[in-house]
Amino acid sequence: MWLEANLILYGDNLQWLPMLPSGAFRLIYIDPPFNTGKPQQRVRIHAIASAHGTRTGFANRKYAVQTYASPTYADEFDDYLGFLRPRLEEAHRLLTPDGSLFVHLDYREVHYVKVLLDEIFGRRCFVNEIIWAYDYGGRSKRRWPHKHDNILWYVKNPDKYVFNYAEIDRIPYMAPSLVSAEKAVRGKTPTDVWWLTIVPTNSKEKTGYPTQKPLKLLERIIRVHSEVGDWVLDFFAGSGTTGEAAARLGRKFVLIDNHPAAIEVMARRLAGTEVQVLYSLAQLPTRAHPESPTTGSDSSAG
Repeated sequence: MWLEANLILYGDNLQWLPMLPSGAFRLIYIDPPFNTGKPQQRVRIHAIASAHGTRTGFANRKYAVQTYASPTYADEFDDYLGFLRPRLEEAHRLLTPDGSLFVHLDYREVHYVKVLLDEIFGRRCFVNEIIWAYDYGGRSKRRWPHKHDNILWYVKNPDKYVFNYAEIDRIPYMAPSLVSAEKAVRGKTPTDVWWLTIVPTNSKEKTGYPTQKPLKLLERIIRVHSEVGDWVLDFFAGSGTTGEAAARLGRKFVLIDNHPAAIEVMARRLAGTEVQVLYSLAQLPTRAHPESPTTGSDSSAG
């Protein structure tokens, strides 16, 4: 398979991944199912001001609420690591020699997946565990509320990888009075704990797809860990946030998902990016040249 246009691929990612060229992607980000043991669904509502409404808002204004259907997918695996292993092995093959893999998980499986990634990539190839912290939603009264996700960063080569320090977005100092005025204006670089809000319910960014991740999260990863013109892969693509962030930053992308609702959301969201949507292997573009368009073949195993 030869990569030219941005692609959205429908179907099992384990069917598509072997068709992609080795060493083609500078960056792979995946947000696989978290194995929560329950279906993932996000209720979508539309509120309209009404004196007879049942929902109370700011200043005690009344609103009538209309509920819309939302995409749903199962999130329970008897052998979660067995499900992920062949896909992570493909990710290793697909990375450029200086490429990075980001695996987005939560507290349920992150410890086990890290051991698996250590096996596939090697322990030296682990660089960071990034904590994405957010302060939104309900709060348990029986335990400390779960308000963060875990993102594991692995590299193909621990001695050579892409990290564009100058491209890191800066954040305000928590105590600006303790630093110089110049530093306070410039801000500081984030640590491995990233405080970013989830996608707000009333945001224009909202697609209605469950588990949608914020654009700023993906923009930070893509900006720092790839270059303009690079290929970025997300094979649990969901609502297509990775594709939108990549396109905004001048990168090319391949997105894979096996849910029809996800393909519909992505195709609509990315319609202005010259993207092709493929529904079967028979539609794959081919070329006689066997190597990737940028880096050549790299089929080394983990």
